[in-house]
Amino acid sequence: MTAHDVEYIEIHTGDPEGTLRHFTSGFGFRELARAADDGLDSVLLQQGGVRLVVSWGPAASDFLAAHGDGVADIALSCADPVAVHDRALAAGARSLPGAAPDAPVVSGFGTVRHTLVRRVPGAPADLPPGRAWTVTPPKPSAGVPALRSLDHIAVCLEAGTLRDTVRFYLDGFGFEQYYSEYVAVGEQAMDSIVVRSPSAGVTFTILEPDTALRPGQIDEFLERNGGSGVQHLAFLTDEIVPAVLDFEARDVTFLRTPSTYYDALAERIPDLAETIADLRKTNVLADRDEWGFLLQLFTRSPFERRTLFFELIQRRGAQGFGSANIRALYEAVERARAVTA
Repeated sequence: MTAHDVEYIEIHTGDPEGTLRHFTSGFGFRELARAADDGLDSVLLQQGGVRLVVSWGPAASDFLAAHGDGVADIALSCADPVAVHDRALAAGARSLPGAAPDAPVVSGFGTVRHTLVRRVPGAPADLPPGRAWTVTPPKPSAGVPALRSLDHIAVCLEAGTLRDTVRFYLDGFGFEQYYSEYVAVGEQAMDSIVVRSPSAGVTFTILEPDTALRPGQIDEFLERNGGSGVQHLAFLTDEIVPAVLDFEARDVTFLRTPSTYYDALAERIPDLAETIADLRKTNVLADRDEWGFLLQLFTRSPFERRTLFFELIQRRGAQGFGSANIRALYEAVERARAVTA
């Protein structure tokens, strides 16, 4: 048995008001329900196929002290959670306390855990199990361009743990290795492997720094985060340019791209010649592979320790994670580091 989809992502925060505002007023997520159980207050949010649980309170204090605001749980949908639980334990996972007997919890990377939720592929998602949810009355749509789904989750690991972690997800959850690349940028470098579920509903881009070279952004994330964790969540959108303009008007802050980046873009990706002005205006980056091209842009982290940020991505045929795509992320974060240094 395998995990087939991301059921929800739980983010622990020390600033619930600011975090909820960032997702609802900024990104246009809709509040579905609230719960208060055993020292943890939670709000379930959704936009398109992306479901987030924002949680805070005494039960989150240890995570926040160790890591700052960030992803504590990546809940995975499984047709048979018990079978996936047993498979993960055989691959080296630890069984962790959970809120519901029919939703076992296992360790993942770092202190990030996986709640295993029973849902067959294609069935609608229910409220997260094990909490006393109160459904929030629906409100009129704010008209924000829909985020279609979660494209991928980017994970930063301590050096030397990449291959063991990849093997853990292959053996424990039935994932498949999709892509791998060593990426060097200046005097820094990182190793990357992409794993995903056979359904393509779960995709992890897993990164570790090359410690033989100069420390860089991955090392800085690991220091701020107190170890391995989720660096960013990538949201898939159908039309990135209007989405960026709308989100910026709602106070979402994106990274800036040097104007010179766009001077050679038409030569590199001829299909984009007519839209380069719009990409330049919105700072959107572009990449291509043998199937097509993609457009992407990264936000600044809204959190004090800068432990988590977000990406918008639009795919026009592109299926993979080419070196230019990964390098674009690396260089975009380098620009952010230069601004805040």
